Amino acid sequence: MNIEFIQKDKLLVIKLTEEIDHHTTEKIRRKIDNEITRYMPRKVLFDFGSISFMDSAGIGMIIGRYKMAKMLGGELEIINANKAIRKVLEMSGIVNIIPIKEKVS
Repeated sequence: MNIEFIQKDKLLVIKLTEEIDHHTTEKIRRKIDNEITRYMPRKVLFDFGSISFMDSAGIGMIIGRYKMAKMLGGELEIINANKAIRKVLEMSGIVNIIPIKEKVS
């Protein structure tokens, strides 16, 4: 699992690759929390363009980062989710609280 962080002004883009499952979420969570508290962004973008699989552990990880961003006065969005990932996000109901967009706005 590779994670790339792109920070610009008060925007933090998090580019994830491969799979988000119960084997990888704890490592992802620690790295992302570190970067969010370090940069204190107004907007966090999860770029799912290179994610091939995500299970319920991934949903929990996203919800936790959403709560963290909100607590720090920011917001979170998901971009570039493929059809399979989008379906998981829709089934979980996460789309009702976190915007899912095609690309950076």
